[in-house]
Amino acid sequence: MYGKEMYEFIKRIFPICRSITGNGVRETLSIMQEYAPEIKVHEVPSGTAVFDWTVPAEWNVEDAYVENEAGERVIDFKETNLSVVGYSLPMDEYLSLEELKKIVFVEENQPDVIPYVTSYYRQRSAFCTSKNRLNALKDGTYHCVIKSSLNPEGSLTYGEALLPGESEKEILISTYLCHPSMANNECSGPAVSLFLFNYIKGLPKRKYSYRFIYIPETIGSITYLSRNIEYLKKNVISGVNLSCVGDNDDYSFVQSRYGNTLTDQMMHNLLSFHYPEYKAYSFLERGSDERQFCAPGVDLPVCSFCRTKYGKYEQYHTSADDLDYISPEGLAGALELLMKYVQAMEHNEVYRVMCLCEPQLGKRGLYPTVSKKGSYDAVKAMTDFIAYADGTNDLLSISNIIKQPMDVLIPIAEKLLENNLIECVNKE
Repeated sequence: MYGKEMYEFIKRIFPICRSITGNGVRETLSIMQEYAPEIKVHEVPSGTAVFDWTVPAEWNVEDAYVENEAGERVIDFKETNLSVVGYSLPMDEYLSLEELKKIVFVEENQPDVIPYVTSYYRQRSAFCTSKNRLNALKDGTYHCVIKSSLNPEGSLTYGEALLPGESEKEILISTYLCHPSMANNECSGPAVSLFLFNYIKGLPKRKYSYRFIYIPETIGSITYLSRNIEYLKKNVISGVNLSCVGDNDDYSFVQSRYGNTLTDQMMHNLLSFHYPEYKAYSFLERGSDERQFCAPGVDLPVCSFCRTKYGKYEQYHTSADDLDYISPEGLAGALELLMKYVQAMEHNEVYRVMCLCEPQLGKRGLYPTVSKKGSYDAVKAMTDFIAYADGTNDLLSISNIIKQPMDVLIPIAEKLLENNLIECVNKE
């Protein structure tokens, strides 16, 4: 579902050079607003104190290259924006091959790929290329140019959209905009998030409100939390951070700090029924914005959801994380799982049966009118649901007890509600 559309969106944003600040983030958000005009863009001035951090100067790069003596570009930002180290200062120098090699990063164990390298908080000017390309360079003088700017009067940019529900309690969906051309580690999260937003927007009704944020990783989440922490702590009941959700491999998630939130329980349940080969990673293996959302004193019920976890595939943070590594099917699978998460959250009520002993399902058209071997199997999920709808179990608990997926139990609950056989009990 929507796999091809998400893939086409990724093809549009893949070439854009993004960083933790700058015009690449703005350009990406502008494209996203075509799909979701509700996204509002916020600017936080450079130099703003955000907890223990400071919003950095805004970085933009126009071009970067290394030319040999024949004027041929042997490293070229126009070929791939991974060719320049993120936040590189401007330079225009002539260097020997020996000097050049000191400012060029390669991936030692993958000689054919270009690594993704940044230097946000230590000023330098540097390039990236493949090990094989660097080794093929001949002795001589090389013209090294980086046309960049670092503006202390710039800003950090992020996007935010809210879908109000019947309740002020919120579900937080976060993903990041800060990497240049990498398909899975950057573009897949915004793509799946954007289409999840439009799916939720199209629901006939929403119990909960849904807040979507599109932020630079780490400094963006810290900045966002510094401006909204008290509100979020009061209202967010569950949330997911999306990262690396476009490949075709198994699913995984990074647990919250203690692994005991509603989101942790939901992820375990949904994945165990639909993708039983999934991996649940301890918070000790954290690496994305779950680090900030689950930090002591913040403690939001947020997990990071992935297909293959960041850092666990060889293409990660290299030029090999390209459009061939992701697929429409991989994106669609992640979206489908998150749609199940939304439906599960929307229907995760505490249910109570409204009659003593088993209700007579047959007179309501909910039970086979002929009793024979096998006929009971068709309604066992319903009768098991009723057996544990005692006013103490929510949908998630019942699912875990009777070993039935929540998406199977949701239409059962709706039928029982329609027939006044169960009621919802206020969780408070």
